[in-house]
Amino acid sequence: MYTNKLLMTALCLGTSLALTQAQAEESKPLKVCAAENEMPYSNKAGEGFENKLAELIGKALGRKVKYVTWSDPRYYIRDTLDKGLCDLAIGVDKGDPRVLTTQPYYRSGYVFISRKSDDLVVLNWDSDALRKAKRIAFVPGTPPEVMMKAIGRYNDMFNYSQELVGFKSARNQYIKYETSKLVSEISSGHAEVAALWGPSAARYVKASATPLVMTMIPDDNVRADGQKVGSQYSTSMGVRKNDPVLLAQLNKIIEDSQDEITRLLEEEGVPLVPEPDTPEKS
Repeated sequence: MYTNKLLMTALCLGTSLALTQAQAEESKPLKVCAAENEMPYSNKAGEGFENKLAELIGKALGRKVKYVTWSDPRYYIRDTLDKGLCDLAIGVDKGDPRVLTTQPYYRSGYVFISRKSDDLVVLNWDSDALRKAKRIAFVPGTPPEVMMKAIGRYNDMFNYSQELVGFKSARNQYIKYETSKLVSEISSGHAEVAALWGPSAARYVKASATPLVMTMIPDDNVRADGQKVGSQYSTSMGVRKNDPVLLAQLNKIIEDSQDEITRLLEEEGVPLVPEPDTPEKS
């Protein structure tokens, strides 16, 4: 009898402790690594679509979102997430080796952007319109830069590309190409075509007073040496490598809330494509 009482007491204490720990975890804020000014993703005012995604995640976890902001995307994983200053990075590449990544919550790609009134046929990198264009806006260090070299237009655009960032030197500094400015190059008629990452451009294409057209770049681009150059990528969320519990929670939220996440992205205007192993819904 005495032994049974001891066992029951121990079980009750264990259950109580587990509940207390769970409640303590829920009471902690969800610390999200967020850019202080990288629109349309995130800013200090919470106006980016990744801010909206963070709030959705926080609500599903029952935890208040607290942002830990960064200004240089090159080192934010090392300087914030890895050091425990924040718990979650929204918008990392699927399989990013620096972190544990969730299942993807969307897949998108690079797009060609042109004015609707120009009626340009820009379906792929072999399009004649790209060979004739006087100005093509793109961001260095991205697949479009590789393909601009492949079609022999990179050198033609070098001076123009430098104009877009005020001739800053790339040495030891982060050079920021404002996507809004690159889109405005098209709407103003200063450039004929832009090749940009769809999620970063969608908001500005949608808001343009001049009607613009976005065309998804096919994911079958090949350089002259035969090497494939991808144009479409899957986006996940990242957590520290020692935090599989949060990873599992996030995967469950993505699975349960995928429709809501997709609606949020569609409202932003983000062009979406299905995962390679996921058949399109009829």
